[in-house]
Amino acid sequence: MERLQKMLAHAGVASRRKAEQMILDGKVRVNGKVIKELGTKVSSSDTIEVEGVQLEKEQKVYFLLYKPRGVISAVTDDKNRKVVTDFFEGIDKRIYPVGRLDYDTSGLLIMTNDGEFANILTHPKYEIDKTYVARLKGIPEKDELRKLEKGIKLEDGMTAPAKVKLLSGDSKQGKGIVQITIHEGRNRQVRRMFEAIGYPVQKLSREQFGFLTLHGLNAGESRQLTSHEVKLLRVMAETGKRH
Repeated sequence: MERLQKMLAHAGVASRRKAEQMILDGKVRVNGKVIKELGTKVSSSDTIEVEGVQLEKEQKVYFLLYKPRGVISAVTDDKNRKVVTDFFEGIDKRIYPVGRLDYDTSGLLIMTNDGEFANILTHPKYEIDKTYVARLKGIPEKDELRKLEKGIKLEDGMTAPAKVKLLSGDSKQGKGIVQITIHEGRNRQVRRMFEAIGYPVQKLSREQFGFLTLHGLNAGESRQLTSHEVKLLRVMAETGKRH
């Protein structure tokens, strides 16, 4: 299920704010009934009309993108920086990222036009593991990494327990490479977790989302998810099986 104004925005009817005003003005019908309440949930099976014109049901598409560093996880940018949809110029569907990766973080990002699917993958109650590899300034000790494994206090609350593994350490250069797996999706969470134990992240990449990996892809490349992969992600989210 997806909020009506969000579905209208994703379908290209109007911006989310304008879509909200259209709903308040009584210009939107769902299954023949005028809807004036913001936040009304709808699904892909509902018939939606805007000013008497039925919304066409677009074929759903699902992609896995290897997002490079220096790219915005959005469909547009007011500073004219490169965005993730720039890698899909040949696609005639209005796709958008599921969640986000920071501008300076590379790695696995799912792109789709299926709002319901995007919601279940990003909703806090659905816990899907996300694995990152971080290059740190300094080499953390085992007891310091254990703090992340147990959960650490950030300004927006305690983090859930994480899986953490030191992959390598270069004492001459003073750099460590650590793999960390979390299932939350707070803003810049991995970077903030390492900063909290005194090891700033110099480079960060998301290597895995659930069972999906970047295998066979270079930065900037993408592939379509198979129908089986899409079904598996839904099952993982709905059953709580994180990997």
